[in-house]
Amino acid sequence: MPALARLHLITDTRPGRDPVAVARAALAVAGPRVAVQVRVEDETSDRDAYDLALRLVDECAAVGACCLVNDRLHVALAAGAAGGHVGALDLPVAAARRVLGPAAVLGATAREPGSARAAVEAGATYLGVGPCYPTSTKDGLPDPIGPPGVRAVAAALDVPLIAIGGVTAARVPELVAAGAYGVAVVGALSGAADPGRATSELLRGLPR
Repeated sequence: MPALARLHLITDTRPGRDPVAVARAALAVAGPRVAVQVRVEDETSDRDAYDLALRLVDECAAVGACCLVNDRLHVALAAGAAGGHVGALDLPVAAARRVLGPAAVLGATAREPGSARAAVEAGATYLGVGPCYPTSTKDGLPDPIGPPGVRAVAAALDVPLIAIGGVTAARVPELVAAGAYGVAVVGALSGAADPGRATSELLRGLPR
C-alpha cells in the first residue's frame, strides 16, 4: 500500500478553476509529499470525472505521488487510482473496501471518535476529520469541530488523521499539535495566486 502523504490536494472543479494546473504546480514542488484527491461536482458526468482522474493519475505517477478519487469508486478503479475516499452519504466503508480490494488506500470521513472507530474497523486506511474550520468550498457541512475535535479522535485511534475544512498554512501547526497526521485543502491551493508557493507554505508546518 502506498505511503500516505501528509498534504492532500482536493481538486476544485467549480467554474473558473483549473484543477490540473493547480495539481501540476503542487506536484512540481512537493512530489510524493502531496496526494491528489479527485473530487468533482455532483452534476459532473462520470465520463468527465474519469477524464480528469486519468489526467491526474498520470500527473501523480510522473513524480511518484498518490492519486485518489472521492466518492466515485468505479471511476477510481477505471482510472487506475491508488484508492478512494468516501463520505457519510457515499457507500459504507465496508462496501467501499470490497469494491476497491484489500490493497487500495481508502479514506473515510469522520468527526467524532465513535464514527471514526467504526470506519477503521470497516476497513478505512485513514480518516478525513472535520470540517475543522468554517469553509465555503462545500455546502451543507456540519459545524466545525476545531482542533479539540481533532484531538478527541486522535486520542481514541492510532490511524492517520487528515484534518480538512478551512485549513490554511497558518492553521497547520495547531492541527498537527492536536494530533493530525496531515491536512487536506481545496481553496488554500485552488484560490492561491501561486499554488506552488502555497504548497511550500503548507508543507512547512507538516512533519516530513
